[in-house]
Amino acid sequence: MRIVALDRHALAQGLSPGMMLADARARTPDLVAVDHDPAADRRLIERIADLCDRYTPMVALDPPDGVTLDITGCAHLFGGEAAMAADVEARLTQLGLHARHALAPTPEGAQALARYQIAPAASEQAALRRLPIMALRLEDEVETALRRAGLKTVGDLAARPTAPLAARFGDRTVSALDRLLGSADSRITPLRPVPALFFERRFAEPIAQAALALTVIGELTREAAQTLEHHQAGGRRFAARFYRSDGAVRDLAVETSLPVRDPAQVMRLFDERVASLADPIDPGFGFDMIRLAVPSIEPLAPSQLRLEGGTASTEALTALIDRLSMRAGRGRIRRFVPQDTHIPEQGVLALPAIDLATPAAWPRPEEGEPPLRPLHLFDPPQAVEVVAEVPDGPPHRFRWRRNLHEVRRFEGPERIAAEWWKRKDGHGLTRDYYRVEDARGRRFWIFRHGLYESERRDPRWYVHGLFA
Repeated sequence: MRIVALDRHALAQGLSPGMMLADARARTPDLVAVDHDPAADRRLIERIADLCDRYTPMVALDPPDGVTLDITGCAHLFGGEAAMAADVEARLTQLGLHARHALAPTPEGAQALARYQIAPAASEQAALRRLPIMALRLEDEVETALRRAGLKTVGDLAARPTAPLAARFGDRTVSALDRLLGSADSRITPLRPVPALFFERRFAEPIAQAALALTVIGELTREAAQTLEHHQAGGRRFAARFYRSDGAVRDLAVETSLPVRDPAQVMRLFDERVASLADPIDPGFGFDMIRLAVPSIEPLAPSQLRLEGGTASTEALTALIDRLSMRAGRGRIRRFVPQDTHIPEQGVLALPAIDLATPAAWPRPEEGEPPLRPLHLFDPPQAVEVVAEVPDGPPHRFRWRRNLHEVRRFEGPERIAAEWWKRKDGHGLTRDYYRVEDARGRRFWIFRHGLYESERRDPRWYVHGLFA
């Protein structure tokens, strides 16, 4: 068993990662060892990233033990880079964590300085050049080859011509060197996409009431509405994030099926969302920052009123769908969407209504004609015993669920072939559908599965649906 990570007290005892656990205990008998849990480490880093999200939305993970922040244009909000770094360290110290930080023009430079810088230098470039080559994060074989060649620091590599380095140690070595020193463009990939718009409130004294926090969300929603109106746009998702003073973060989001910017409508959805929470919002020691984000915006022209007054009924239906989806869950309220297939059971999909901006257009039956498809389909179709003419006659009687039904009227057949282009063997059984009515006036949708003798010697019959 080997040591994966150590705290600063163990490092001060001369222990190092990669050391055998037995050797470490022989050197430090009172060593406390805990099993390595990569999943728990990942959760801790993600929690730290959530805490750092209060400083900038550009936060990226640097596994296994780092977080990288792009603070371009953000430091002045906290009194400068030094004040921001001090605030980050103070918050991490409250969580019982010891952190090292560094500032550099590139993500790779900041990560390398935070991990490997030992003493201050005259400039950032000087600090980067005297780092060990392990700061480049190359493969072990490449690092060994560089050391054997006498190249032990970043400065040693930077002083050599690029072409011989690439030829001997690979293009990746030169690329890593360029990114570290800022010669090549390098950017972070944020843990969460940067929202199109976000608005926030910071509090000198944390607020400890959930109702007051929702009031702040209402104020931020009105600010968002003004900005969206200026852009003639709306949002379909509004995400609130509550930052507690102890570092915990709570998220709350609402969605709409159409772009909106009406603050009253958005707040009604937030109220519905809060009412449906199994775990209420807990302020703990208080929220010291609240942010409202609009991840993406879509064009939204001003609402047009009808001449007789009032808005179109589509908007009222959309608002109802949004409220019900927030209360019952986004997947509980669904709309049927027609599909481009003639197979009955695949003809429609039930999708979350909140994801569909407008209802699908359905073909209208001719006036006075009976419906071609039943209101209810069985999934899967239910087998029945049928007496019918051979080879392709209609059913005369059938037994379903132990009851015998005498057919008095029928329409059909409606022949539906299989989708041969979707089957690997290019073949499928044909269905002959009949709309039948029994002696008691009940109507069924029945089909023969397979053509007599040409596809099956003994075709089976099924009830696929019931008409109203």
